[in-house]
Amino acid sequence: QVRLVESGGGLVQAGGSLRLSCTASGDTNCIAVIDWYRQAPGKARELVAHIHSGGSANYGDSSMRDRFTISRDTRNNTVDLQMNSLQSEDTAVYYCNYQRGAVNVWGQGTQVTVSS
Repeated sequence: QVRLVESGGGLVQAGGSLRLSCTASGDTNCIAVIDWYRQAPGKARELVAHIHSGGSANYGDSSMRDRFTISRDTRNNTVDLQMNSLQSEDTAVYYCNYQRGAVNVWGQGTQVTVSS
């Protein structure tokens, strides 16, 4: 059974940085394929970043690709999201997700608030 816990959110000024962590427990092999999503108030949940088993990554859009970096730490069973040059539009609850076949696991989310 997989359990995911996000951490690292908070309040930051525009232009600042945050590093989010998604810590996996249970079947920690899941960190090979973990996604980060976010959901802003009144908006649909959207993909932020996906890390492939080989270490390459995809990002939700070009702005995320240019400012965010997803990485995996197998020693600590975490998948991290480094976010730089944060903008007010990045304000959202950030979630990590593991999905394989019928298994679909979400963390509880961590709030990121960017003040302008």
